[in-house]
Amino acid sequence: MSLEFPNPLMDYLAFAHGQTTCNGVYKQLAEDFLVEEQIAYSLSGEGEHLWCWVEKVGENTDWVSHQLAKWAGVPTSRIGVAGQKDRHAVTRQWFSIQLPGMQDPNPEDLDLDTVKILKMVRHQRKLQTGGLKGNRFELVIREIKGECDDLESRLEAIKTHGVPNYFGEQRFGNQGRNLPKATEFLSGALTRVKRNQKSMYISAARSWLFNLILSERIKQGTWNQFVKGDVIQLQGSSKWFEDDGSDTLAERVQQLDLHPTGAMVGRGELPSKLTVLELENKALEPFSEWIDGLEKLGLKQDRRALRVMPEDVEWQWLESEGEQKQLKVCFSLPSGSYATMVLRELLQVDDAQRLQKEKN
Repeated sequence: MSLEFPNPLMDYLAFAHGQTTCNGVYKQLAEDFLVEEQIAYSLSGEGEHLWCWVEKVGENTDWVSHQLAKWAGVPTSRIGVAGQKDRHAVTRQWFSIQLPGMQDPNPEDLDLDTVKILKMVRHQRKLQTGGLKGNRFELVIREIKGECDDLESRLEAIKTHGVPNYFGEQRFGNQGRNLPKATEFLSGALTRVKRNQKSMYISAARSWLFNLILSERIKQGTWNQFVKGDVIQLQGSSKWFEDDGSDTLAERVQQLDLHPTGAMVGRGELPSKLTVLELENKALEPFSEWIDGLEKLGLKQDRRALRVMPEDVEWQWLESEGEQKQLKVCFSLPSGSYATMVLRELLQVDDAQRLQKEKN
């Protein structure tokens, strides 16, 4: 199977609120991209796991895990983390350290300029991968130029109607290179694959197929509407259910209580029906070899909401730098959704760190 992928990858996908000609730059400074993890439960204050609320600046999560292990005098296998966070950012995230029968280490002994322990709390359980309610973002966009008169109306639309729940381009590797690798792997042409690479290729393939389905729903104007045959997900939950013929489903989707979903391909038949099933099958048709490969791996069919609702959306115009405007945007997203996909519906943004690498 020969597949070609667009470059830039995400330009191929439809916009829900229309493409903008306004553009800007983010991540010029680490402080321009602030992320705070949000957990859905309270910590007990007792147990063998020490949870540390850590602020890191310009460091990656794995490196911080190793530093915390050295500080606590334990192997890195005893460190728990919910997920990776951007290196070129200020991030506040939880780490757990298993310390059975051991005293809490002194936070002042962690002598790192770019890492600070803001709080320590004991708990009975290790922090699990993906164990988050979501993330809070504070983003500063600089060098804004172009036709930007509609930025605030776009922000209002995002606040009211949400954004497409696309997987962000970081899911697909640098310049989308994980997708051709996924083709090689799922067709059997690539056999010697490390465990983490296998996971990346599978994830990239399923995510791209979902993005294509979502893009088609946007083109049809139904990404945020109930269609007969839809598979539905409850707001704030990962559980989904098939259209049961209820007269209230369309209204509940409009009220943001429910969201239509798209396929995360795996073993067995798609649970969607009628015109929704036709649309999904048409979007997936060129990728039959991918789908066969995913089924052989025994992956379970799953669904993902087509729409995500950013919460607590706020914005503020900052003092301009010369003639160029600066905008601060704040919002919260559930775990698994991408801040860059919110920005994509607002304006065209360039990552300052990536631009610098390309120059070098």
